[in-house]
Amino acid sequence: MAGLDLLDALALVVYLGGWTTYNWITDSSPLARYGLSFAMNLQRRRWMQVLLRRDLRMIDTAILSGLQQGTGFFASACIFAIGGCFALLGATDRIASIAADLSFAGPVERRLVEVKLLGLVAIFSFAFFKFGWAYRLFNYCSILIGAIPSRAEAERDPATAQAAVRRAATMNQLAALNFNAGLRAVFFALAYLGWFVGPYVLMLMTVLVIAILGNRQFFSAARYAVGTDGALEPGRTGKEAVDAPAHPVGEETQIFP
Repeated sequence: MAGLDLLDALALVVYLGGWTTYNWITDSSPLARYGLSFAMNLQRRRWMQVLLRRDLRMIDTAILSGLQQGTGFFASACIFAIGGCFALLGATDRIASIAADLSFAGPVERRLVEVKLLGLVAIFSFAFFKFGWAYRLFNYCSILIGAIPSRAEAERDPATAQAAVRRAATMNQLAALNFNAGLRAVFFALAYLGWFVGPYVLMLMTVLVIAILGNRQFFSAARYAVGTDGALEPGRTGKEAVDAPAHPVGEETQIFP
């Protein structure tokens, strides 16, 4: 298919398999609870609990506005990236020539370059839809925050107030889940660029990106700062942070109750 040989197909399988496996590990596997995303989800729920005890909530709306702006920025960047890929479709001969000039890359057919560019378009399109949906979910979250009763009303009817908090927290977490998926797609798009050099480079870049993201997710100082009391001692490494006792998870801190 369009000059796609067995080695290219193998590299694609490694790439897609690595991406899918990493998504499962960080989002759905038993190991997910030790990751930075899970720890931040617990903080999102605590945020909503603190919000319930605040009478003035301008700071919460400001935080949500910042989250939306960041999401909108990445969505716009994906649109520009998609446009750039379509522009490169008019220069496939030049791209094929550059790839062929590299000492470790063989001849590259023009149709294969077009397939690679369309694959890159698909990745950035996927990221755009994730960012777009996350932006909308953050908007819904702001509405749900507005529906959380005031402190005085919460004291009179705590059950209703807690239900409103759970709705807002869950919407916030769903928005973050989609934002993370979009950002992850951007990172894996960088790995995908290695395919333009050759299938071996694609596999190498895939492993490299997974290693970098995995380190940040499970072994970074940021994971330690969120999962403990946040007192990062000088010289303490991310590995030592993960080796520290896991943050306890009770009924009130489950991601999706």
